[in-house]
Amino acid sequence: MAKIAFIGAGSFLFTRGLVRDILTFPALSGSTIALMDIDKERLDFIKTGIDNIVAAGNYPARVIATMDRAEALKDADGVVITILQGGVNVFRNDVEIPMKYGIDINVGDTRGPSGIFRALRTIPVMLDICRDIERYCPNAIVLNYTNPMAMLCRAMQSQTNLTVTGLCHSVQHLVSILSRWIGASEEECTYRCAGLNHQAWYLDFKWKGKDAYPLVREALKNPEIYDEEKVRNEMFLHLGYYVTESSGHSSEYVAWFRKRPDLIEKYCSSGIGNFGQHAMIVNRYAEVEKTWRDNTKKELEQPADLIRGNEYAASIFNATIGDGDLFEFNGNVRNFGLIDNLPEGCCVEVPVLASKRGIDPMHVGPLPSQLALLNNITARCEELAVEGCLAGDPTMIFHAILFDPLTSAVLSMQEIKNMVDEMFEANKDWLPQFKHLK
Repeated sequence: MAKIAFIGAGSFLFTRGLVRDILTFPALSGSTIALMDIDKERLDFIKTGIDNIVAAGNYPARVIATMDRAEALKDADGVVITILQGGVNVFRNDVEIPMKYGIDINVGDTRGPSGIFRALRTIPVMLDICRDIERYCPNAIVLNYTNPMAMLCRAMQSQTNLTVTGLCHSVQHLVSILSRWIGASEEECTYRCAGLNHQAWYLDFKWKGKDAYPLVREALKNPEIYDEEKVRNEMFLHLGYYVTESSGHSSEYVAWFRKRPDLIEKYCSSGIGNFGQHAMIVNRYAEVEKTWRDNTKKELEQPADLIRGNEYAASIFNATIGDGDLFEFNGNVRNFGLIDNLPEGCCVEVPVLASKRGIDPMHVGPLPSQLALLNNITARCEELAVEGCLAGDPTMIFHAILFDPLTSAVLSMQEIKNMVDEMFEANKDWLPQFKHLK
């Protein structure tokens, strides 16, 4: 039977949901689930949670928990990575230092100054994990859920020969939002999606085979619907295509919504889907630090949920190492002949087919010009950041942040340089690849 390793398994709710999904497939129900984390307390909690699922489903699965990465990876057929490098006291600098300079960040885990410094801390660790995978299970299917998705996948895919793709649930979650707005059944709607992680686009959205974008435009005339996702709805109305990531995320990737207090108030301070407040994710992580033990204990007291969710991982594993049912998903892969008007070799998010052969990304062709223009800025900043991380070159990191849309809309070049220098100083203990910080 298959062996699937979870590196960073201590993310209790997320890991438990992924394992639950995997075990619902008959071909994977007897898998060995290897849970690995560097936090013994979290590891014990997730082991208990997975044991409860196995017992409730009467699955013939085997569950092991270990703090030894080599033990978890040995002979694995699949690997899921969900790590977090550094706690809240480390990555709060990613948003608090930029705020000193006027860069108001909402989430800060994907791109811009905050996402880039998270990448600088995380890429070396991800490459260490990849080297262990090459050593202990080189043929495994590797699925990454850790952010910043595009930069991490770009580094792993360029520095190893592993079969790696990155997964984000925003693509499939968007169809549930749009179908609800137009009064359609989600099962009757289809889409074709491509672009970059957290900045991909529904190139078409159809209901019963017919273009449903006119229905979306009509729905947005309802103030309650418009207010749900003000930033994304503005982008749709002006660019003509719907972007996959939430308004909170999307607002910090572009120049139009967070460069002035009045714009933040107008577009980012209200709405069901708008987590527009400054440092939202830092505040959430800080709250979780206080409550996760009690919440986890309460979760363990509840009956185990055995109903499959809609994350991609289980279906990918079923297609590749399970019963072989073909499965199409949107994954993060390098752009070799996939999107014609984005940089060659950058990390793109495109339709991918999973099968016994592995994962095969699909050619999309050119994006509409206005979408390609925005994606090109983003992709080239990410490319420069990854190259700078691998080379240990701080000037390349400065240049990557210099051209970030929100940062460059707010700050002068010297102000950006001062901010980057301060962020390097705050992160120096986490960035051994940058020799100048010693």
